[in-house]
Amino acid sequence: MDVETDEKELKAAGAEPLSDGRRGLRIHGWEIESRKRSILNSSEHQLWEQKLQTSHLPEMVFGKSSLVLKHVNSGIKIHFNAFDALNGWKQEALPPVEVPAAAKWKFRSKPLQQVILDYDYTFTTPYCGSETIEIYTDYGRGEISQRTCNLHWEDCEEKIDVVSLASKEPILFYDEVVLYEDELADNGVSLLTVKVRVMPSCWFLLLRFWLRVDGVLMRLRDTRMHCVFDVSANPILLRESCWREATFKTLSAIGHPSDPAAYSDPSIISQRLPIIKHKTQKLKVPDNL
Repeated sequence: MDVETDEKELKAAGAEPLSDGRRGLRIHGWEIESRKRSILNSSEHQLWEQKLQTSHLPEMVFGKSSLVLKHVNSGIKIHFNAFDALNGWKQEALPPVEVPAAAKWKFRSKPLQQVILDYDYTFTTPYCGSETIEIYTDYGRGEISQRTCNLHWEDCEEKIDVVSLASKEPILFYDEVVLYEDELADNGVSLLTVKVRVMPSCWFLLLRFWLRVDGVLMRLRDTRMHCVFDVSANPILLRESCWREATFKTLSAIGHPSDPAAYSDPSIISQRLPIIKHKTQKLKVPDNL
């Protein structure tokens, strides 16, 4: 999805592009930036394994890629990155998915070695984003202190207004950032991405973990966030998490295809997968912390 931003539309919405060659924009007190970088090199890969205390990582880890949404007045920064997502995978530590052809899979092993799938090779993560507070600690030097925080998200019954998102508002900024990907030795896909869309009235993002183990299992974990711009009040963020999951056997039993080729696009088949977990929360962003 390529979006060409019109300068007149940006100006009319009170937005401006980020400076210094950064990709993103400023709008209604928010700085929204996407960073797309190359995959980890071998030395970075080893360092991540040490930090995460694992000998397994996805085939492609875009370690320096991220999506960052910063509320300037409060210093709150909501961001999405591969390291924190993989830390969530490591902590959840799901049991490995049973695969009939597991003996033929060569996960990070030499061809003559026995393959033992004793870890969650799908890299499933419960990750729904990272939260940091940036505070200027030395106004003379302009130094910034960052600290991880746990913002106070409250459970709520409110829902993200999908009708407003389907309106004909101009899209001021759009991007999709891949955080990590693994093709499961050509037996499926494990993919974590985050997309953001900014309109004159709001911003909206989708963090999606998509798993397809061919012939065995499909898993979809979506986190959506939505913020409506309101100059008369502090921003309120809605965060909706929805986990879906089903086996190929279950789907086939109710008449859906058993061919993995029919499940290449998670957006199309998501409604076929039953919901196993759903939660909506809201956060009121303060003026400053």
